[in-house]
Amino acid sequence: MNIENWLEGQWALILGSSSGFGAEVSKKLSDYGVNIIGVHLDRKGTMKNVEEIISYIESNNVIAKFYNINAADEEKRNECLNEIEDIIGNSDKKIKILLHSLAFGSLKPYVSEDSSKNVTQKNMDMTLDVMANSLVYWTQDIHHRSLFSSNASIFAMSSAGSRKIWPTYGPVSAAKSALESHIRQLAFELAPVGISANSICAGVTLTPALEKIPGNQDIVDGALRANPSNRLTLPEDVSGSIVALSHPGANWITGNIIRVDGGEELS
Repeated sequence: MNIENWLEGQWALILGSSSGFGAEVSKKLSDYGVNIIGVHLDRKGTMKNVEEIISYIESNNVIAKFYNINAADEEKRNECLNEIEDIIGNSDKKIKILLHSLAFGSLKPYVSEDSSKNVTQKNMDMTLDVMANSLVYWTQDIHHRSLFSSNASIFAMSSAGSRKIWPTYGPVSAAKSALESHIRQLAFELAPVGISANSICAGVTLTPALEKIPGNQDIVDGALRANPSNRLTLPEDVSGSIVALSHPGANWITGNIIRVDGGEELS
């Protein structure tokens, strides 16, 4: 194998491919010759951005198969994977990278003066299901169909919010903590078949998900003060790290929470 082309012709399945980290990783991997399966949930107003991402990927002469579905819907998940199985089931190039980058959760307090504004059981269940548990179900179904490539890599986007307290971030914080736990368990159970699994804890990054967090400017200001590089993390920092961690020589790295933050947590 030419080590410079270790990703060429492989496939990546990106959960949350239409914005933020998922979009950037999709584009970066296509630069290395990776075919992209994108799963996203967008309405008509944001489909233009999706079309631009697909156009970029296809300009690299690779395949872009995008599915506008709810990633937490079991029926839609199976429909998507059945189609992917028909496309790559008999190929020697299968899913080399699975990235979980779903950012769809409730941002409500647990307890407040107005109880009508508190997070509900439905809110909490939805947040945990989409932002954490869905990783397990996609992994199970991909593995069951034998769609993982040899030495495949699973990545899940976490954040410092898994252990820090930000106003109204409680449900998402719980989901990020659960996601990290799922990664550890998957790393343990999939190690015998050569599949690695790691959480990527990005530094504060200007993404659509960050913009939805109340008080996000305070989070940004704090990260700028703390980061020794005097800047925020960029989506390109994360995509470049995922490319590096997908190298054949990095497969022994598994079960970790890997900080991609330029040293933001050092102070």
